[in-house]
Amino acid sequence: MSKKVLIVGGVAGGASAAARLRRLDEHAEIIIFEKGPYISFANCGLPYYIGGSIEDRERLLVQTPKGMADRFNIDVRTRSEVVAIDPHTRTVQVQSQERGQYEESYDELILSPGAKPIIPDLPGTDNPLIYTVRSIPDIDRIKKQISSSNNVSSIVIGGGFIGVEMAENLKEAGLDVTLVEGNGQLLTPFDPELAAALAQEMEQNGVKLLFSQRVQGFQVLEQGIGVELADGHVLTADLVILAIGVTPDTAFLRNSGVSLGTRGHIIVNEALESSVPHIYAVGDAIEVTETIHGTKTAIPLAGPANKQGRIVADRIAGLSSIYKGTQGTAIIKVFGMTGATTGSNEKTLKRLGIDYRTVIVHPASHASYYPGSSAITLKLLFTPAGKILGAQAVGYDGVDKRIDDIAVAIHFGGHISDLTELELSYAPPYSSAKDPVNMAGYAAENITAGRVETFTYDQLSERQPEQSILLDVRSELEHRNGNIPDSINISVDELRQRLDELDSTKDIWVYCQVGLRGYTASQILRQHGFNVKNLSGGYKTYRQAQFKPAPFSTENHDNNGRQDQSKPIHALKETELSNPISAEPQRIDNELNVCGLSCPGPLIQLKQKMDQLSNGETLRVKASDPGFYEDVKAWATMSGSSLIHLERSKGGIIEAVIAKNTMQTASSAMEIPKEEPASTLVVFSGDLDKAIASLIIANGAAASGRKVTMFFTFWGLNIIRKHQPQPVSKTMIGRMFDIMLPRGSHKLGMSKMNMLGVGPKIIRGIMKNNNVASLEELMQTATAQGVEFVACQMSMDLMGIQREELMDSVNIGGVGYYLGQAAHANHNLFI
Repeated sequence: MSKKVLIVGGVAGGASAAARLRRLDEHAEIIIFEKGPYISFANCGLPYYIGGSIEDRERLLVQTPKGMADRFNIDVRTRSEVVAIDPHTRTVQVQSQERGQYEESYDELILSPGAKPIIPDLPGTDNPLIYTVRSIPDIDRIKKQISSSNNVSSIVIGGGFIGVEMAENLKEAGLDVTLVEGNGQLLTPFDPELAAALAQEMEQNGVKLLFSQRVQGFQVLEQGIGVELADGHVLTADLVILAIGVTPDTAFLRNSGVSLGTRGHIIVNEALESSVPHIYAVGDAIEVTETIHGTKTAIPLAGPANKQGRIVADRIAGLSSIYKGTQGTAIIKVFGMTGATTGSNEKTLKRLGIDYRTVIVHPASHASYYPGSSAITLKLLFTPAGKILGAQAVGYDGVDKRIDDIAVAIHFGGHISDLTELELSYAPPYSSAKDPVNMAGYAAENITAGRVETFTYDQLSERQPEQSILLDVRSELEHRNGNIPDSINISVDELRQRLDELDSTKDIWVYCQVGLRGYTASQILRQHGFNVKNLSGGYKTYRQAQFKPAPFSTENHDNNGRQDQSKPIHALKETELSNPISAEPQRIDNELNVCGLSCPGPLIQLKQKMDQLSNGETLRVKASDPGFYEDVKAWATMSGSSLIHLERSKGGIIEAVIAKNTMQTASSAMEIPKEEPASTLVVFSGDLDKAIASLIIANGAAASGRKVTMFFTFWGLNIIRKHQPQPVSKTMIGRMFDIMLPRGSHKLGMSKMNMLGVGPKIIRGIMKNNNVASLEELMQTATAQGVEFVACQMSMDLMGIQREELMDSVNIGGVGYYLGQAAHANHNLFI
């Protein structure tokens, strides 16, 4: 006798179960109930329809009811919601748009209800301008909204996979995008230092980021919607995407006897059977076993759901297939960059109390001598004995296959030695003779074998300066271009000759750019009797982990209440992301590739190369340092050369074409804009009277129509410090400066007649009595007038001041940035 099998929900798990079961049992009666209008669609592809990567909406429809009926003889009932189950009578109650409410019996029941977006219990969540992303109708509504007139801005709430994908695709659709995330990072399956690279990619492509911000409610505006933040600010936009997570859509099971987990997921065994006989469950709504540690979890991914649907069909057809669990392998595209992860991250391992080790390597995606190579950041997590626990990677090319390789190794209980032995396909366009996966295995093996001891960037705060030496073994040029505070510099090539400069009674904490030279230096020092450890991932990982979103004003609105198009500090203009300043120049005389170098390396090599050229000759430069985009503009202006082409590729490579000492011709596509009057002020002093004078001048200049830039350096940084201490880690030197220096404008002393702090009180009282704005009011006015506050990065590093300690409106820059602004100014002051 044939079986009657009912399936609640289609999409991935339900549709896969139906198709597999029909292949195994031609005579079974199979009915699918889907409460939406579409039985099987590519829900993972929905954001890319918004961005235009998927142009044809019909491509999202994987299968139709007619297609399922014609090919598989399956009865598909759309717009039919199962609202209750009676296991005793083996029936379900169905609410159908076409047939009303009715009852349907079953022999076997498969539950695949999926998960639904979480809607927080906040004021205003019923606003029609708030959208979620789950189904075809959801995406149709969003597409219609952004296609209507005057829609220019959007806010995405939630920095998970859906939130990040929607932010990217809304940006690709031409909207201004702000992403608000309650945590201190995007994409929490990734560890912070890798998530930072993905966040930076978003910011460089024009997405504004707000981290550690909680939404308190939503406001109805005359035009658009307001998003209230916990800090009191209100963001405004034309639409909001709510993507803070999903919850299992299992409310209809509450009185069915089917056991649910603490978060509402259906509890199943390895046969995917629920607690009630003849009822199976698959997909986003179930609780599964995590394969590495055996803990219970929920993984809302399409791959596991499809596998589970197939296994349930096998069980019903009499096969003994089982579901062994999941390890959470996932991947995401973030503009030009890719991020992928498998297994456990550090947060999970710490929560479970598992002892582990990590290693970070930065190998090339393929042979570096073959064009198109780019760096991959690959992190491996493993036990002290070498069992692989997880891996993460970010980069522009080759990330997917490396994580897939390691995912296979984890699935089979792999050891780091397995990674060293993997024989992977190699040719220069695709990999290197030592594949990045092999390299990660080698680096991990060195740790477990005791050949090297490592430390991580977040352990730097634990270093005791009086008992250790922080040693940079890069070149002197690299060290001058940027280093970890409190470090000394001895190049690895000079180390053997300069060992006597190191105190052998102290621990040596070594670092280089990516960890390789640091390992070599560690071996030299260890074999000469030093206690030494090497920074995993090197200075590159340290810098990457320091990323913080650029601050931007949340108070600029247009007359209609919508967010204006003013960019966050450091954000790129729309045209700077993909469009060249001019068309490709007809003649290129010389080439310079400075990819891999960080500031000031690219500028130094640029100048040296330009010095060799004759007037009128052109040079094409390719650089990977993100700051080069702005630096080359300022350099060209100061040097008198012509920047005739500037473009950022999707792979992050910046290409500039510069002509030496030539004036723009009438035929040039790059017009010289008429310069507006501008003023620059270098504020070196942190004295109250001088700070007041500088702000009075700045406000006066701004009021007269000038573009004003104030560059705060050394003691002047005290003026723009926040008044309250911030939770940041500091070196001993940084803590000393912190104790000695005044914190913020309220604590500033006088250059003369300070009188143990009485002088500042007197001058402030006089100003108040004479209706003169206070220093703090002058700063607020300056900001409102568009005066740009820039903090000197070098001075911050020397004094141990971190970004979080400065006012939110402050920009961070170096001398190159200041000189670029000064080159346009006809009024420069040093205070």
